[in-house]
Amino acid sequence: MPSKPANEPGDKKTPGTLFLVGTPIGNLSDLSLRALDTLRQVDGIAAEDTRRTRKLLSHYDIRKPLISCHAHNEVQRSAELLQRLIEGEKLALVTDAGTPGISDPGAYLVGRAIEAGIPVSVIPGPAALIAALAASGLSTHPFAFLGFAPARGPNRRKFFASHASLPMTLVLYESPKRLCRTLEDILDWWGDRKVCVARELTKIHEEFFRGRIREAVERYRVEPKGEITLVVSGFEGKEGPAREETQWRARLREILLESGMGVGEASAIIAREYGLPKRVVYREALKQRES
Repeated sequence: MPSKPANEPGDKKTPGTLFLVGTPIGNLSDLSLRALDTLRQVDGIAAEDTRRTRKLLSHYDIRKPLISCHAHNEVQRSAELLQRLIEGEKLALVTDAGTPGISDPGAYLVGRAIEAGIPVSVIPGPAALIAALAASGLSTHPFAFLGFAPARGPNRRKFFASHASLPMTLVLYESPKRLCRTLEDILDWWGDRKVCVARELTKIHEEFFRGRIREAVERYRVEPKGEITLVVSGFEGKEGPAREETQWRARLREILLESGMGVGEASAIIAREYGLPKRVVYREALKQRES
């Protein structure tokens, strides 16, 4: 009996592998040998910013097809990438710096690949949060990585309120434009804790500021340049809850006085923003309205 052709329709193909490749956070020499081998062997590379990735590849004389996969197109692009993986291609996923999926695009694609039974392999590389934590001089375990704080509005207030009482070292990313405002919010919500501001990690102008939040606010009133990682000491049982109590009560008073809202509506807003039981806020609103 003749053997079945290898590519006969109906055969189940062996899927390819999705490689998550960590890339340098500044110094191009930090790209690992394994990462280089992987980028040279894959069929294509999905990149957060193809222009930045092309510079990295050119530095190492790597020529591979690039496909854009960033925060605004990751969902629709993932369908195309998954189909290629299902058909047996080996693809690499990279971001502008660091590891895909860590405060960068990638998590959605990884989740869909796992659901589809596609092998996912990680090629580790530099991470700004680990580099900053290691050089901060603060406790390195335990720690919590918080990513970027929301830019504005209720979610920003809720972000700082909900993390105020965490007893471990906290690591955040921030843009130069919002650095001073974020430091002021940390001072307001978390207190004058120890902080390390790590700027331009692994680059020529790498800088570490180590001191107190209040000192950092004064230092960075003039907007700095470069990528920023903040490492902040954890809650020690003094500043967080008291500040949180003051904050939500003050915010409630502001709404009642300036908006003309009723007690119920104002209470619902505060409960939602700060993650508090509505009945607790409602009682406080009644007290404030009576006074």
